[in-house]
Amino acid sequence: MRKYLFTICLSSLLFIVTIQISSAGNAAKQKIKWYSYAKGIAAGKAEDKKIFLHFYADWCGYCKIMKNKTFKDTSVVAYLNKNFISIKVNSDREKALAQKYRVRGLPTNWFLKETDEKIASRPGYIPPSEMILYLKFIHTDSYQKMTLKNFSKNRNLQ
Repeated sequence: MRKYLFTICLSSLLFIVTIQISSAGNAAKQKIKWYSYAKGIAAGKAEDKKIFLHFYADWCGYCKIMKNKTFKDTSVVAYLNKNFISIKVNSDREKALAQKYRVRGLPTNWFLKETDEKIASRPGYIPPSEMILYLKFIHTDSYQKMTLKNFSKNRNLQ
């Protein structure tokens, strides 16, 4: 009887570990769904989602760090994919767009309303923990009611 019980427990444990490893693997494979500018603006309007607009260049060191760190963070990826339309623009190839959004340094990140009206920009590298804060601040429309500093304080109290 003990052997039988031990076998059941061991099998159950292996099954649970296998599921967790599989889930972790799937999360790691998840990527941000990037749109081109025109398709992203249209999708934002059609899906009634705010837009995250990321300007980068292939030569930009901080852009590469953001690509490999921030944009691979599972919580950032999940939050962007669920709540935003993400647009990636190469500022060297699309100079007119970079000029329209007054990109002066890279990376530059814009948050837009569903109607493509500008909400705010955040130039420079954004680490994952800060990115989540910005995304939640914008997505929840908290930017209309309070400062980012107050939002951050209120979030820490919860």
